[in-house]
Amino acid sequence: MTRTLDTTEFSELLAHLTRPAALTELGVLTGCLLLAWVLVRLLRGRVAAVGSIWFGERIVDGVLFPVLALSLAYAARLLLAGTLPIAVFRVAIPILMSLVVIRLAVRVLRVTFPTAHAVRVIERTVSWIAWLAVVLWVTGVLPLLLDAMDEIRWKVGGAQISLRNAVEGTLTAGLVLVVALWISAAIERQLLRGTGDDLSIRKIAANLVRALLLFIGLLLALSSVGIDLTALSVLGGALGVGLGFGLQKIAANYVSGFVILAERSLRIGDMVRIDNFEGRVNDIRTRYTVIRALSGRKAIVPNEMLITQRVENLSLADMNVSLSTTVQVAYGTDVRALGAKLVEAVAAVPRVLSQPAPSCQLAEFAADGMNLTIGFWIADPENGQGGVRSDVNLAVLDVLEREGVEIPFPQRVMHHVGIDPTAGKAGEA
Repeated sequence: MTRTLDTTEFSELLAHLTRPAALTELGVLTGCLLLAWVLVRLLRGRVAAVGSIWFGERIVDGVLFPVLALSLAYAARLLLAGTLPIAVFRVAIPILMSLVVIRLAVRVLRVTFPTAHAVRVIERTVSWIAWLAVVLWVTGVLPLLLDAMDEIRWKVGGAQISLRNAVEGTLTAGLVLVVALWISAAIERQLLRGTGDDLSIRKIAANLVRALLLFIGLLLALSSVGIDLTALSVLGGALGVGLGFGLQKIAANYVSGFVILAERSLRIGDMVRIDNFEGRVNDIRTRYTVIRALSGRKAIVPNEMLITQRVENLSLADMNVSLSTTVQVAYGTDVRALGAKLVEAVAAVPRVLSQPAPSCQLAEFAADGMNLTIGFWIADPENGQGGVRSDVNLAVLDVLEREGVEIPFPQRVMHHVGIDPTAGKAGEA
């Protein structure tokens, strides 16, 4: 049965919107919005929760505000249904429902994928779809469009699927996956709260929880679209063959990521050196590890490389790192007395550790003077090495100037071989 567009209901809605009773509805709706804002403000407190899906950054851009506003508006509509012709709430409730969907999708995607460029495109797509659905609903075109989509059918296997079922299933699948991402993000945030030696264990638990929830969400999404889940056995076999051939590198990286987190050979915050790149482990993902150098550069290292190649972990046992600097003094200097004073001066530098204590060694007898190697330890290599090395060199320079110790300049001896003036005359003769 094909419906035709009935403009009578839409005309009545426009007529009710121009009547004085609509002002009463508008005032009640405004009160609902203000009450929702006050409730969210009281629940959030004075300090905004950074990255909160419920509250957002400005109260109205979170999920809780449109949810409360929708609930209050729906309750107000039920109360006014017997006393006033409903017009404003017939428009406001679909708008608030669309706002809930938009806020939910936007906030969850921003928290889950904060640096992904495709998130903004998805946000705009969801917004356009939601507002278009509101317009079609208010104008009465949506039921006609759904009936037309229901008549477009095709056969998949032994089942008949209509275009309407496919679109509704896709939207339901998207909503299920967004909710799964929301729950996994909340669980991951709770697991990763705080720092400590068990951060890697909490990270692997968070990754497993997210993978499990996304898998369950994918199954529910496929079921809502109308796909028979028994067909996944064939898909699983095909996926296994694909992993064995084309996806073996990706599978190896995923397995290596869990092995690294489980063995704790690399931890978030460790200083490592791999393939001539030195830096601090910022994050360990299921497929790759992010290493940030002291210069600010970041390296994306596949997890398989961290398993199969040699990795120098500078802070596996502890965070202490040994550094050294060299100075040359002139021959004739009392090296024993000077060494004790240099050690004392270097130990007074703020970032230099007292244990292990600094040391001063006579490294070699050079052509122009005696080379002294001053070794010291620091416990915060993530703050850089250039600053503390400069402070140590300045302390050494102060000691040398105070003690009158000379830093020798390079010296070279030139021998001039003279020419016999009589040699030329003898040749002429």
